[in-house]
Amino acid sequence: MSTDIHALAGAYALDAVDDIERAAFERHLAGCASCAAEVAGFREATARLAEGTWSVPPPGLRDEVLAAVGRTRQLPPGPARRERGAGAALSRWRRYTVAAAAAGILAAGAGAATWAVQEQRVREQQAVADAARAGAARVQAILAAPDVQIRTSAVRGGGRVVVAASASYNAGVVVLTASTAPAPNQALQLWLIKGATPTNAGVLPPGQAASLRVVDGLVGYDALGVSLEPAGGSTTPTEPILAVVSMA
Repeated sequence: MSTDIHALAGAYALDAVDDIERAAFERHLAGCASCAAEVAGFREATARLAEGTWSVPPPGLRDEVLAAVGRTRQLPPGPARRERGAGAALSRWRRYTVAAAAAGILAAGAGAATWAVQEQRVREQQAVADAARAGAARVQAILAAPDVQIRTSAVRGGGRVVVAASASYNAGVVVLTASTAPAPNQALQLWLIKGATPTNAGVLPPGQAASLRVVDGLVGYDALGVSLEPAGGSTTPTEPILAVVSMA
């Protein structure tokens, strides 16, 4: 829970957490200014979604449009467009009404577009929270598997790699903590190693020194390695390898 608790900000703001998650997150929230700011932002966005005025034109819009039309000089009537008496007044009113309606539709469209953007952001945050909960559930399942095996290795320069692997899930939970963070233009990269052949197993964000993640497809590999690479990762590990966890 502690590793993924920052990702619960969106779900907490939407009241999409269970009682245990809510209690844990509220304890965390008391000391995390970053999460407090995220929760405030999410709540503001959801509050705005409930505001009906976002998709309604301002009350004075029609009067302003009619006034602007009245100040605009009209073309003189031609032979084919001559209007007289009550028929001319009715025609002018129709033109004014159409102009006001068009302006109202444009204003409503702008409000609806803003509402849609905010709604999409809330959906995206909900998806992130759902993914975080699904990831946490999978981590717990692997750790609780009857065939799970725990292996560790020290990291060159300080730190440790822990791999909790389950053959039945063909996956493992990898916890990496390096004592020294990479430079902003470098990243730690994981490798699955079979014989002398390494396969990319994931790259951490540049400058990040710690990670908890699930690595799939562990069955059949001899080891898991860690190397220091340029930001974005490499196709082959850069020597020296910082850590190797034997899977044999």
